[in-house]
Amino acid sequence: MKLIVETAGALKGQVRVPGDKSISHRAVMFTSLADGVSRVEGFLFGADCLSTVACMRALGVPVDIEDGTVIVHGVGMHGLQEPDDVLDVGNSGTTIRLLLGLLSGQTFHSCLTGDASIRRRPMGRVARPLLSMGARIDGRRDGDLAPLSVRGADLHSIKYQMPVASAQVKSAILLAGLFASGVTGVREPSPSRDHTERMLKALGAPISKRSGYTEIGRPARLKAMDMRVPGDLSSAAFLLVATLIVPGSELILEDVGVNPTRTGILDVLGAMGAQFDIEEGEPQAGEPTARLAARSGPLVGTTVGGSLIPRLIDEIPILAVAAAAAEGTTEIRDARELRVKETDRIRTVAEELRKFGVQVAELEDGLIIEGGRALKGAHCRSHGDHRIAMAMAVAGLVAEGETVVEGWEAADVSFPGFVDLLRELGARVRVEE
Repeated sequence: MKLIVETAGALKGQVRVPGDKSISHRAVMFTSLADGVSRVEGFLFGADCLSTVACMRALGVPVDIEDGTVIVHGVGMHGLQEPDDVLDVGNSGTTIRLLLGLLSGQTFHSCLTGDASIRRRPMGRVARPLLSMGARIDGRRDGDLAPLSVRGADLHSIKYQMPVASAQVKSAILLAGLFASGVTGVREPSPSRDHTERMLKALGAPISKRSGYTEIGRPARLKAMDMRVPGDLSSAAFLLVATLIVPGSELILEDVGVNPTRTGILDVLGAMGAQFDIEEGEPQAGEPTARLAARSGPLVGTTVGGSLIPRLIDEIPILAVAAAAAEGTTEIRDARELRVKETDRIRTVAEELRKFGVQVAELEDGLIIEGGRALKGAHCRSHGDHRIAMAMAVAGLVAEGETVVEGWEAADVSFPGFVDLLRELGARVRVEE
């Protein structure tokens, strides 16, 4: 499918974005280990999160969906069952990496695979610390690439110093720690998103911070709980940037998750001169929320790097669009992690923005973007990457002439209904086969 985007007039409205992708994954996976029934409202019914649902069902967990609510009938800490087929995670890196940790401490064998993109993404950095705990994991290229075989084992605790901040690697180790003897600890070079720690603690896991380590022990049980997933800040960022760069626009985003390990995008946009207000809301699923009110205005270039990067790694494609619309130069460094996402996002962002006439220098660990030039309509490709697809759609809103985004269906991975929300705000967009 392809998305056709025309230059937008002012965008105005009040909307709620879909539930947080990271929290939705964890809500289903973690409550599967609890005793009792958990209800999850606000779940993101995107392709990635539905892959997690399918995998947990294949592991013997009854998961029902009724009127938009996900009902998980937890099987307890030791109730997962050996799947009778390969577990297919689709395009979901979160699913495969967190399941590696979860399955390492089981009593059975399982095999994990995914689509072509997943089978290219490195898994060794997750497998290595798990192997040091006693896990038995193998796969292509010495266990670095899927398909991956996991044979459950008796695990022992470790203290692991992570070379690069990664919420997925950290979460895999902590999940393995639920089944390991002793206390497992993880230390990061800079904080990554902490949804795993918050949710496991809410479910009753013995998790704490000590001497710079996040530590977890083996609980006797986890308790079921009901929760509502807040709106995804990573999804909200696309509408937020669209509002900031389309003249005359005003937008209210309701019930957005503002976990401080995720709000780097707000910090950077604020440094660029963005006009938005944050009104604190009620916590949901142990997560802080807020109402964001934004309006268009001039932006200026900035420098992004260091400890900010783990707090906005998923938002860099749309941040690059904001940089293209800003006056001056924006430099993004220390983001080499982008090269092993759904695509090499450093390369694909640079390649696609150049089609709009933007001057972009590709660095090994980031981008230098020269802003301030009028964008011209372009014929873009999503490269099968949901965030690239939506970032280019937003660029098309301020480009002169028509923009086409090929492979638009990729957006459904994290933001089903994105086109409908753009139309609701007044954008002229349409999808064609």
